[in-house]
Amino acid sequence: MELDISKNVLLDIATTTLDRIEGLEVAPAPIKVGEVLQRQAGRGRPRAIKVQREGEQLSFDLGVNIEYGQNLVKLAQNAQRALTENVELMTGLKVRAVNVTVLGLTLPKGA
Repeated sequence: MELDISKNVLLDIATTTLDRIEGLEVAPAPIKVGEVLQRQAGRGRPRAIKVQREGEQLSFDLGVNIEYGQNLVKLAQNAQRALTENVELMTGLKVRAVNVTVLGLTLPKGA
């Protein structure tokens, strides 16, 4: 019996996992001039997350914003660890790489 997991499910797992990390948020996907955004039902602007699948192995590329004053390296490592654990636990697929790019800083909530 073979099971196929769509990229949308993998992206949803990644987004939900990263949304739970305090001081980190997934950046919005950059918009190119002349590009039309296609919104999925019930979802806002696309986010800067890419997933590539080769057989049973996955690679993620994340674009994130970090809250000003937070330790960038620690938050990036937390994102890598949490994403790897959740995806492997929920799908049974192997995460080969989680590449994190810090795209910007955000102000602390309430500031």
